[in-house]
Amino acid sequence: MKAAVISKQGTPVTPNIRVVDDFPDPEVGPGEALIRTEASAMNHMDLWVGMGLPGLDLDYPRISGSDGAGIIEAVGAGVDESWIGKRVMLNAAITQPEPDLPGVSPSPLDIILIGEHVNGTNAATFVAPVTNLIDIGETDPIDAAAFGLTHLTAWRMLWSRAQIKPGQWVLITGIGGGVATAALNIAKHLGCHTIVTSRSEAKLEKAKSIGADHGVLDTGEDWSRQVRTITGKRGVDICADSIGKVVHMSCVKSLARGGTFVTCGCTSGPTATTDLARVFWNQLNLIGSTMGSMEEFRQVVALLRNGAIKPVIDCVIDADEAPKAWERLEAAEQFGKIVIRWE
Repeated sequence: MKAAVISKQGTPVTPNIRVVDDFPDPEVGPGEALIRTEASAMNHMDLWVGMGLPGLDLDYPRISGSDGAGIIEAVGAGVDESWIGKRVMLNAAITQPEPDLPGVSPSPLDIILIGEHVNGTNAATFVAPVTNLIDIGETDPIDAAAFGLTHLTAWRMLWSRAQIKPGQWVLITGIGGGVATAALNIAKHLGCHTIVTSRSEAKLEKAKSIGADHGVLDTGEDWSRQVRTITGKRGVDICADSIGKVVHMSCVKSLARGGTFVTCGCTSGPTATTDLARVFWNQLNLIGSTMGSMEEFRQVVALLRNGAIKPVIDCVIDADEAPKAWERLEAAEQFGKIVIRWE
């Protein structure tokens, strides 16, 4: 089958991406479906898989991709054949039966991630458990692929973990990335006041054009005073962050009393310096969040299907030119999701 293959581990990742026509077809196991890919979409995970993940021994060549939509062509043992012919989208996080953190599900050790632990969606076909698929009817597969993992991640961060409420002040760092633009979508849908940060003036202006209320230019210095000025010195109720180390202190200092910092990643590094005195004195909440459950996936996909939220798409690239998707992602040039069209 045709596939965008990571031929070997290395940095930069883009030179190691090859489009091939002879990658082995995936085998459909019990409880699984074979999906003919209409569209897949890029996440930062596609870079991590190419660079190599600490503690995870990956074989190459391999296929990344944790977002995908397409038509079910075949099903494995135990799956109702009525699935065949349906257009579906994927929740790539396969939750294992016994959680490692009771009361918090899913948690990282519970999850096998399609596109990380096993071959993913950046190919003409992929397989997935039917329990991780949602029938999306006539929904545009480009939108569906662009929506999946980032909106699930942002929904869990804001709705399930931070318990966002209409009218709150929400700070979103690194606007332009998939999770950040998804968080902006969700916060605006819920009627919140939004502040976004970026190192790019152009991205701040783009964010305002799609509904962000305020933008703060990140010059590498502490920008929390700007945030507090925007909020009348009060601070924000929620900060949604996936950058980590380099912005953590600014995030914490931007929170109102009783505010919540919620993180789903740390692209700039995990070893952040915090201010514990501020944390306990202002009774702040520091929360972690990882992907999401199928219940949460159904909740947020309903917002796509009823037209309440539409993903922000940076560009659509044909499968034959798939290395350009990695190139754009690696250069951090995108605003929104980079989608690969397979049909």
